[in-house]
Parts: sequence; C-alpha cells; structure tokens
Amino acid sequence: MKKKALLAGAMIAAVGVTAGTWAFFGKYDASDVMDISVKEYTTDEYPEDPAPISAYYKKYGGRSLTLTKNDETHFDFTLKPEEDDRVATVTFKNIDLELFVPKLSNWVKDDKGLEVITLVDREWNRQQVSFPPDSEHIEISGGDGFEIENMHSVHLARNCLNAGLWEVLLFTKEDGGKKLYYQGWFDFPLGHYKDVFEKINQVSYWDHWARLEHWMDPAGTQVDLEQLRTIRSERIVEVDPLLNERVIVAGEQKRKIRTFNASTNIVTWKDFMTQPDKVQFASFVPPGQYKLNQAWNNKYWQIGELDYAKMRDIAPASGKKESLQELELTFKDTETGLNNRLIISGFDVNALPQLETKDYPKGLYKPMGINVPPFYQSYEQLKEQPPYESEYFSVLLDENDEWIDHHSTSIDGPVMHLDKEDKSILHLYLLSYERHTLVRHFTINLDSNVDRSVAANTL
Repeated sequence: MKKKALLAGAMIAAVGVTAGTWAFFGKYDASDVMDISVKEYTTDEYPEDPAPISAYYKKYGGRSLTLTKNDETHFDFTLKPEEDDRVATVTFKNIDLELFVPKLSNWVKDDKGLEVITLVDREWNRQQVSFPPDSEHIEISGGDGFEIENMHSVHLARNCLNAGLWEVLLFTKEDGGKKLYYQGWFDFPLGHYKDVFEKINQVSYWDHWARLEHWMDPAGTQVDLEQLRTIRSERIVEVDPLLNERVIVAGEQKRKIRTFNASTNIVTWKDFMTQPDKVQFASFVPPGQYKLNQAWNNKYWQIGELDYAKMRDIAPASGKKESLQELELTFKDTETGLNNRLIISGFDVNALPQLETKDYPKGLYKPMGINVPPFYQSYEQLKEQPPYESEYFSVLLDENDEWIDHHSTSIDGPVMHLDKEDKSILHLYLLSYERHTLVRHFTINLDSNVDRSVAANTL
C-alpha cells in the first residue's frame, strides 16, 4: 500500500512538472498572424497619466490589434475597431523589430558583464518612436474621417519594464500642437520577441530571458570600460555644482509635476541631496503606468558630494569616429564614504546645441546604458541611427568599476548642452527616475585644466 502511495505521488509530481513545463514554454507559442487584445483605461483608472490629453480622448476607443509577421524581423501592427465603424483602422507597416528588440553591438558581445548591462538597461529604458501620418509605414483607413483629417502622429512604444509590454499612442492636431486622444497597452508575443532576439544577436535567448522578462538587478556586475573606448587624453576641469540654484522645470518635467512627490519643500538642487528620504516618485508599473500609491524612493546619497570632474578625448570602440568626448564626475557617497563615478561617454561636445537653461530639453537628452536609443525619436531617425551602432554610453560605477543600479539611485539619464552665450561652458543636468524632475545641474568649464587639489578645494 505504501509503495502504491509513493508511486501515485511520483506520478502526480511528474504530471505537475509536465504541466508546469508546458505552461512555461506555451507562453512562447506564436503564429504568423495573431489577434492581440488591447487594454484601454479610463481617466478614473489612470488619473496619473502625464500626457497632454485631447478633448477627443476616449472618443475613439474600443480597438484590438492584429500582428502579422512579414519576415524574420519585420511585422505589421494593425490597430482596428472592434465594433464602432466610426473608429479608423491604423496600420504600422513593415516595422523592423531589429530596431526595437535589444541588440548587442559587436564590441560588447565578447564581454559577459557588458552583455548583461547592455541588455538590462536597454529593456529598462523606454523607447517611443513616432511616425507622421503620411509615412510610408503608416496607413489610416475607414472611420468617420476625423482621424484621417486630424492625425498629428502615431507612436509605438516599448515600455521600460519587462519584455513584451508595449503601447500604441495616437495624437491629434489640437491647439497649435499635438494632444493624445488614444492610448492602448498590449503584450507583444514573447515567442516572436525570442525569435527576433536570437536572430539579431546570435546568442541564446535562454541566457538572458529571466533578466529581460523580470526585474532582476545586476548591480555589482563588472564593467570593462576599455572594451567600450580608448582614452586619448584627459584633464581635470572646473565644475560648479550650483547647489543653491533654484530647480529648473520644463518639457516633460512640467507635465510630470503631479507624479513627483516630496514631503518637504524642494527649492534648490541641494534640497534633493540633503533630504533624499523626503523625495519620492510615482512608480512605473505594468502594463506601463505611473502609480502614486506605489512610491519609488531614491539613493541620492550615492551622489551626495561632488569631488571633481574629468573631461576626456576618447576613441570609441566602433572605430567609426577618430575622437569623441567623455565626461566623468566623481562623487563621495555620504553614507559609505566611498567614491562613485558617473561616466557619460561617446558624445561630440562640439555638436551639442547652445541653449538657454530653460530650453534644456532640446539638448542631448538620453537614458543611462549602453547601445540605448533616445527616449523619443522618429522612426526615420531610428533607422538612420540604430542603437546598436551608437558610441554613446552612460554608467554609474563604484570604485571597483562595478555597476551601480542607477534606477535604484533614481537617475534616468543625462541632459547636456553648451551655454547660450559661452561655448566653453557645458551644462549637465541629471534626470530623476522616470524623468519626473531634474535633480542636479552642473556647469563645466571646458577650457580649464586644474590640479586635483585645486579642484577639490573649489567645491
């Protein structure tokens, strides 16, 4: 009797394992044509939405999506009405997913640490791509004519979350600009995601699937900077941390004021650094929404005290350009006393625009990471500048060149431009988690070259 019970238990366990295995791999089933449900939220369900909302928002909803595979990397996304024939059909035609799915550059592939950081930061950063309505990749048909006549742009977004969480956004011409009138969230099929990933990277998806599909923090991963660039020259430069300057707000930071929460007055940049425990942000959670009731904290003590700054001329690993620039800021961690380094590399300082500080969003405005695209760009720009060809990278490292999770620090990326009146002055701003606000502003004197002791005494 005991043997029978043991045998029955073993059989049940085997069935359970088989069912679990089938369920796991079943989520990667994908066909050449797939109908996908689209989730739409009311303003009551998503009151934190920071987008500029149109007067026609929620008047052209009730849609589903059909995904059609054209070849190994090209797909059509057809957004269509489920019932209301007043709603137009919008098709994204022959979209190249090699430009959306994380892809490793050739100079990253041979280093496991760089491979992990590249893929994780690529998946954790938003990529929103826009198309004009007359693009060869866009077709709008049917409906009552409103969308055909008034469409400003259509957008496809890969959310800065787990693999497969995507959005489609439609903007109408309104008030001399654009406003959002439709937003839908959908799950891009993981089977197609896996196949595209393996096709473009020539590495097994199973080496990285857990990191791509789940929020797994690779903090402590060794980052070999020499694989990314070669230093030609370097110098310590004068840097002003502007701690007592009033916080500057423009662009998307102005729209996101309600997603930034502080239990004290944040008036200057110093307030962020001296009261980090009183600063919180709305978390960005699946399927891709801000939630104020799920607070995201920070570790701004990791960049608590600026020590000094270095400017470098570097040769990027791509070999495409002879010389680019790199900026490194060294900070004292005010909790541990150790040094952490923010490195922004692979940019052409002479190509940066000259702007007033109020126009900072028009400067270099990019995420942290390696092989990352801008947060927002057109599809034509994306085709011209594929992320896997980009020499730009930005990382936060400790004293041992180990990666610090900048998401936990609550830094999303840098903004840079030259001073409107003086090209020898470089402005650097740091974007908070999810770009809710700026948290720092520095000015760097590009013409300076100072002793290390002098640099330390000026701060």
